[in-house]
Amino acid sequence: MAEALHLREQAAQAASRPDMQAFLSLGFRPLYIAGCSWALISIALWIFAPQWLNPPLAGPVWHAHEMLWGFIATIAVAFLLTASATWTGFNPLKGRALAGVCLLWVIARAGFLIGGDTATHVACASELAFFTISAACLMNVMVKGKSRRNYGLPLLVMGLGIADALFLRAALSGDYLLLMQRFDLGMICMAVIALLIARRVIPFFSMRMVPGLEIPMQVRSGQIQMGVSGLAIALGIAGQHLAMAVLLAIVGVISLWQSLLWKPLAVLHKPMLWILYLGYIAMGIGLLFAAWHTSGLASGVLARSAVHVHIIGMGGFAILIIGMVTRTALGHLGRPLKLDHSMLVSYYLMIAAVVFRLAALWPSGATLWLLQAGALCWIASMALYLWRFVPLLIRPRAS
Repeated sequence: MAEALHLREQAAQAASRPDMQAFLSLGFRPLYIAGCSWALISIALWIFAPQWLNPPLAGPVWHAHEMLWGFIATIAVAFLLTASATWTGFNPLKGRALAGVCLLWVIARAGFLIGGDTATHVACASELAFFTISAACLMNVMVKGKSRRNYGLPLLVMGLGIADALFLRAALSGDYLLLMQRFDLGMICMAVIALLIARRVIPFFSMRMVPGLEIPMQVRSGQIQMGVSGLAIALGIAGQHLAMAVLLAIVGVISLWQSLLWKPLAVLHKPMLWILYLGYIAMGIGLLFAAWHTSGLASGVLARSAVHVHIIGMGGFAILIIGMVTRTALGHLGRPLKLDHSMLVSYYLMIAAVVFRLAALWPSGATLWLLQAGALCWIASMALYLWRFVPLLIRPRAS
């Protein structure tokens, strides 16, 4: 009896220690840490130490690139690498292969920060390899697992990589107008992925956490949403901006309609759910603003691309991400699906960051203060997440 108790205590102690094999067992572990750490660092650099950013990617170009591809797309890839293992029964990346992909990501971040021709070209190659390898590994397990309904996801990840390559090419050539068009292309491609993921997980998570709640999965409207989004991207590449604007508006309306059918009032007592609803609704609103801007009908402050970029990027992507990286990490780590105080505070801080940043879009004497306040809230939100979850992500799953 005493010997059995001793063995159990030894097993518990071993499970409580950091473990490299556990850390590299699924994509979300290292990439959630990487993406959220970089979200914190990059905003701190952009707002408080922009003089440390070096050409050819410097200033707003570096900020836009690192937010979309260095942070948001990284978290999306991390989620898909993890979720695909559940969907197919095959783990797309683990161990040394996962470590190698993470190293490519680190080289890309360092290269773009260091600047100069050599470091930037190494960074470009590393980043494109990151997306290409991730997409190839995702497609491999989708085919092995005969998960035909998910064949489009690796293609969307590859689409992110292609949009990234086009953005970087425009940046290196100094063509700012083309660069912003490429950024919008990448953002819409990322929005398609985010909508697809959120549309699947929000009803599933909600019905599991709220007893008796029955809400539709929105499969049919989701298919229309994806098809219209893909066509909008194609029209954007072809330069058909008015037609693209119409389709983006349709996607935005569909998103808001889906949110309404998911009975948002039923989840107001569950922060882990309403944070996802809030991000999805903001995404729909942001797409409507993107349509307005693309149509050329917007005027004044609202004619600035920064408006829809930050509604989608912060109100949509970032709020969805802070909700997803807590909910999915707890689930995959075998932890109770309950928020502690620090997790809930991180949600409110992210919402505050969005409010401050959007308020700063209107020129006033408080613009700089609002930008800095938003940055501090963002940094604190990510710091709280990392403080709470890094110790869990580097240890074995709770039994």
